[in-house]
Amino acid sequence: MKLLQSLALSAVVGLSLLNAANYNVDVSHSNVGFKVKHMMISNVKGSFEKFSGTFSIDEKTKHLSAVNGTLEVSSLTTKDAKRDKHLKSADFFDAVKYPQMHLKLLKHSANKATFELTIKDVTKVVTLDVEEISGTIKDPWGNTRLAFELHGKINRKDFNINFNQLLETGGLIVGDTVKFDIILEGIQTK
Repeated sequence: MKLLQSLALSAVVGLSLLNAANYNVDVSHSNVGFKVKHMMISNVKGSFEKFSGTFSIDEKTKHLSAVNGTLEVSSLTTKDAKRDKHLKSADFFDAVKYPQMHLKLLKHSANKATFELTIKDVTKVVTLDVEEISGTIKDPWGNTRLAFELHGKINRKDFNINFNQLLETGGLIVGDTVKFDIILEGIQTK
């Protein structure tokens, strides 16, 4: 009986891989953004301008079978040069020592996906919401395109990003929770 179950599972996995289409992330139509509390009263937003990635998806079931992404920490921007320099320093991301972050899909089920996220020298498993997996479309140049979004949050201290200062009122300058929104549009590989 176990042999039959294993064969059936292998057949399902094999069929889903046969139906999977592979895509390269189109950086000019994608975005990796984040926000974090500042002085406990507002959010500072930022993004990474340089990143790359690939993903595979069964276009019929809209099931992701692979997502691999890399972003360049030095491309972080919050539209404030002084703050950006501080965020890239050893107090936060230490961009010189850890120039890249990595995201790798482990499992996708319904509207949730589990990933390995590597920031600095720490790799943790995180669960993200998967939203708006579009159907495919042909662009005017004959490329097949597909898009989706990932949303989630992490505790920055889980990734050894510990810098903070105490305010007179007892709060902290930088919140621990970092929320992020990743919008990915891909071009199918030939």
